[in-house]
Amino acid sequence: MISIDAFENSPARHISAKLGNFSVLEYDKVSSLAAARPDTAYYSSAMGVRKRQVIVELNGNGVIISAGAMQMMLGNVEASTDVKGVGNMLMKAMASTVTKESAIKPKYTGHGLLVLEPTYKYILFEDLANWGGSVTVDDGLFLACSDTAEVKTVMRSNLSSAVAGGEGLFNTAIVGQGIVALECHLPREELIVLDLNNDVVKIDGNNAVAWSSGLQFTVERTTKTLIGSAASGEGLVNVYRGTGRILVAP
Repeated sequence: MISIDAFENSPARHISAKLGNFSVLEYDKVSSLAAARPDTAYYSSAMGVRKRQVIVELNGNGVIISAGAMQMMLGNVEASTDVKGVGNMLMKAMASTVTKESAIKPKYTGHGLLVLEPTYKYILFEDLANWGGSVTVDDGLFLACSDTAEVKTVMRSNLSSAVAGGEGLFNTAIVGQGIVALECHLPREELIVLDLNNDVVKIDGNNAVAWSSGLQFTVERTTKTLIGSAASGEGLVNVYRGTGRILVAP
């Protein structure tokens, strides 16, 4: 039997977020620093830049994580990969170059705890049920998800959105049921949630962090003419149509 005090609040750390069997262990105070840099650590902590770790409780279920993200496996936990051969490995490697995600995403199953590597980014927990069962995320954000979901590399439906939209030709989509953990440069409370019901949202710049995969994404001019768009100072905007959700950075 293994005992761990990670879920017990202390002067140094506390559980700052929890959704399903996913938790965030946040460090309020880090004393193990070089003597020359306490000022940086102090002001960083005051601004909310703190070390965080995701802890996943496994009770016969499983979790898929980004390669290299595991720090500790506690209990009867086993790891496996989704590589099915050399050809499959090459395809995953190609996908990783266009989405900035790790090529291999190992799955951990069993009974116990899985503790992920610490990060200074913010952790976002999202329930796929709130995204219509499928969410597309910006490059490099995926950290982990329930094994009841599948991580896919999806291609843009039209070339204009890839070339002009700044989102790339490929993105990572998580499809299915369960929880998704994302690493983001912004905290959840600063992000804007937009829920569309058969409507249209136009966003200037590459500011969408995540969006429902069912939304149609195109890139369009702000006005009907090229001259008008240039004169407005806005040029092109990212346009999302349909029913779904968008998570936007301010």
